[in-house]
Amino acid sequence: MVDTPSVMLPLGTEAHSFSLYDTVSKNTVSLEELRSDEATVIMFICNHCPFVKRINQQLVSIANDYKPSGVSFVAISSNDVERYPQDSPENMGVHARAEGYAFPYLYDETQAVARSYKAVCTPDFYIFDAALRCVYRGQLDDSRPGSDIPVTGKDIRNALDAILSGERPTEDQKPSLGCGIKWKNTAQ
Repeated sequence: MVDTPSVMLPLGTEAHSFSLYDTVSKNTVSLEELRSDEATVIMFICNHCPFVKRINQQLVSIANDYKPSGVSFVAISSNDVERYPQDSPENMGVHARAEGYAFPYLYDETQAVARSYKAVCTPDFYIFDAALRCVYRGQLDDSRPGSDIPVTGKDIRNALDAILSGERPTEDQKPSLGCGIKWKNTAQ
């Protein structure tokens, strides 16, 4: 496991459109179908990363807390499933149901979506406003595997609270840290 920080997509960047296979509903869904008029949270995660495993229950809690306010949540896995079969679409669906994901868990087979968002690690978080402009990118909170810091989701929660109260999230945002996305045809 190599700790990889997120790249930090520039604030104001427009969300890139996509249509991907949802491993839960088994349908292809688009950003346009999933977006919200309040805020859209896009998370790059995977099944096997210890950073993601540590925060899974908090992801479910945040989605359950904010969906009633109109916030949309989308999880995407872009890992190379030939080298990491535990991240296959079949295993993603099983994992999503076992964890109680209250959001679509999409498979980015070509890895084009991860590249368009400049996602490089799992987890990597992005929040887009009603106009699909990036207002937050970075970490869930300060917790990391092996640390004594509890998983609270405070950074994502603070950003969503600001958006829902008509304010912009603070621009003082910390990069996420996690496992590097497992790119195809590379030695990573």
